[in-house]
Amino acid sequence: MNKDFKTFIIFWFSQSISQLGSAMTSFALIIWVYTKTNSAMSMSLMAFCSYVPYIVVSLFSGEFIDKHKKKTIMLISDSIAAVCSLAIFLIWNMEVLEIWHIYIVNFVIGFMNSFQGPAQSVAIAKIVPDGKISQASGMDSFSANLINIVSPVLAPAIFSFGGLGVVIGVDLVTFIFAFITLFIFIDIPESLNKNGKGKSAFDGCKEGIYFLLKHKGLWYIVLTMAVMNFFSRLTYENILSPMILARSGGNSEILGLVNASLGIGGILGGILVASNIKIKDNIKSIYISAAISFLFGDILMAIGQNGVSWCIAGVIASIPIPFIMAGERVILYKAIPEELQGKVFSVRNAVQYSTIPIGILLGGFLADYIFEPIMKSDKMIVSIFHNIVGQGSGSGMAVMFLCTGILGSVASIAAYKLKEIQKLRDIK
Repeated sequence: MNKDFKTFIIFWFSQSISQLGSAMTSFALIIWVYTKTNSAMSMSLMAFCSYVPYIVVSLFSGEFIDKHKKKTIMLISDSIAAVCSLAIFLIWNMEVLEIWHIYIVNFVIGFMNSFQGPAQSVAIAKIVPDGKISQASGMDSFSANLINIVSPVLAPAIFSFGGLGVVIGVDLVTFIFAFITLFIFIDIPESLNKNGKGKSAFDGCKEGIYFLLKHKGLWYIVLTMAVMNFFSRLTYENILSPMILARSGGNSEILGLVNASLGIGGILGGILVASNIKIKDNIKSIYISAAISFLFGDILMAIGQNGVSWCIAGVIASIPIPFIMAGERVILYKAIPEELQGKVFSVRNAVQYSTIPIGILLGGFLADYIFEPIMKSDKMIVSIFHNIVGQGSGSGMAVMFLCTGILGSVASIAAYKLKEIQKLRDIK
């Protein structure tokens, strides 16, 4: 099979441009929803509506992905997502846009992502040379974090200039660019599964689950990554922004710097991985990196009392993430036969990301109804935590970061010690 890294670079660049447009639209919709409702729960529901169909449908999309051309699946999925953006634009232009319209669109996009995500994962394995998988993963991390920094700056600027319609217009232009690039310039070698005739989506799901259960090391990696996703989303997704605002006296500039530091750390980590640095132990790359992120990032975020310490925590927390992603990706590509990658990646995505919506919803609940009220009480144990994280508004959320830092690092080290996972260390 002829694999050319230059083809991946073109693919990566065009998809990154399209993802920037999508990220700007998502951010603009958050601004629009918040101005209409002034409710954080509305924004959480937007994310919830995207994740739930993605997780459920991913379980059953593998058989379809293995039977059909990955390029076609990505083109159709991206096209439907673009139609959804166009629908929002038209409804907004008619001045009848409601929040439930956005929930429906997010649901459809989440549904299509359950096909697009695994198809793209399989496609990357087909066009990237074996020795370049880590480098490709680093480039993905670099672009994703750069988008996280740029989109919150560009989206409000364009939104204030021309409204939601102009932001969506830019998104559609980036989609057209990526679509044409993929359709004309990207050739994805295909080896379709000819043995899947007559099999249902449930059969594909069973095959993916069976493969992971048979290879316990891979199954344990997926489960432990789900645990790490839960801890990270419990705090960073919902809690970081209100905690920083509460502890900084509502200083939005500090919040912006902290969010930027998370992106900068991810970019630095992505550059290190993309520089073709040799990762000798992919298992250590996953779990020791995760432990460092939780232990030093989350705990410093909890005990920090000013913008400088929070920014340092953000960088430390995010630098290891690309190493985690690269380590996992290399192991999965090496261990999963090509004809089963669609099925296994679909099941892996469903399981690994299933904890994200739970963490998103639970994080806000714990902050508002458990940790913040407790830290305002006069219980004896509260004074101990006051000495660690400080007092006042936001201290309860700081304790949550303290908990995820400790529990996340312990879970990472425990996972690293599992015998079945250790057996995978020889996979380079």
